[in-house]
Amino acid sequence: MLNALIDAMEHAIREVKQWPEKSVQVFHHNDSDGLSSGAILTRAFERQGFKVQRFCLEKPYPAVLRKVYEQEGKILVFADFAGRIAPLLSELNKGRNLTLILDHHVAEASTDPKVHNLDPDLYGLKGDRDISGSTTCYLFARTMDSVNRDMAHIAAIGAVGDGFFVDGQLGSQNREVALEAVKQGRIEIGKHETGEQYLLTTSKGQIPCNEFGDYLDILGGVGYYQQGPDMGVRVCLEGLSPEADRMVEELKAIRTKVFSEEITRLQSGELKQAPHIQWFHVEKRFFPMGVKMIGAFCDAIKDTNLIDPQKYIAGFQIIPDEIPGFDAITFNEVKISMRASPYLEGEIRAARAMGLNILLPEATTRLGGFSDACHSLTAATTVAIGKEEKLIEEMEKIIQGESNG
Repeated sequence: MLNALIDAMEHAIREVKQWPEKSVQVFHHNDSDGLSSGAILTRAFERQGFKVQRFCLEKPYPAVLRKVYEQEGKILVFADFAGRIAPLLSELNKGRNLTLILDHHVAEASTDPKVHNLDPDLYGLKGDRDISGSTTCYLFARTMDSVNRDMAHIAAIGAVGDGFFVDGQLGSQNREVALEAVKQGRIEIGKHETGEQYLLTTSKGQIPCNEFGDYLDILGGVGYYQQGPDMGVRVCLEGLSPEADRMVEELKAIRTKVFSEEITRLQSGELKQAPHIQWFHVEKRFFPMGVKMIGAFCDAIKDTNLIDPQKYIAGFQIIPDEIPGFDAITFNEVKISMRASPYLEGEIRAARAMGLNILLPEATTRLGGFSDACHSLTAATTVAIGKEEKLIEEMEKIIQGESNG
């Protein structure tokens, strides 16, 4: 499994080094795993003498991808997303650019030899158990040059931030990078009542990696349209700073106000009910926060008395016609994020309820929407504005079809 992945990475790296273009465009996600992935790749490529342009995306939207693939002769790297859409990237690329995918979500094989899908899912490793996007990027960076071993702690931050543990601790490749960071004196592992706690050594003393991950999530998610992702990558590479602390405190205040106002709306009857799904729509009320925040809000309410624990939770948010670093772009789309209550999480893990990585993408595809990175307990896709209720109906049909079967 791992050896085959490393072999594929070595092959891709040889092509990168032989490519005439000596600049790289890195596209990465905006959560703690995506920001740490972007940081690792930025430093690794710069150490090889490449000029790096970084673009932080909340999702690899087709409208953005079409714009990206108007180029020719470029090196394009996608981190912490795009594993599933390798066929789409292949179709857009047509052999014109060298493309690398360093994701960890459920993946499909590339159909273009110039699109290297280095998603560990294709090599038998599970992204919600064994390996994060940041650990995938770390393995790639370390394979490129062993000097990049010094970024093991950044990979561990992303792995802890993604929150996938086995019996309360990181497993498989995620655990390996944490242990490497321990050897380097960058992380300590302590015991916790529910498993292990990973403590990052910083200029302020030791900080739990999960708290550091939350810090990055605020910068990348709440601050997406306010240069938060750039600050998040800088924090990964250079450490905490008073400037970053101030930005996080300001963003926290924005999030608290917006979330509080939305909870009040739901308490007043805005939460709609279908047989197996409860859902709501925030329209544009979460702006200027990024659309990742609809998922964060679902997380915030999934264990409260607002929620029926036996139903899936779905929230919609309109996608602004704006991507930092890009020209004006028109979406006319809405993002849906879904979560499960703690009770339903147990049912999904026990295979008594359908995983969101099956339910939501299937319904989205029926409506011509866009699916990429979905896990069994957390999932998000996009559909055209106006198709929200239809999407809920399609999911209900899928659930009822399975229960009838």
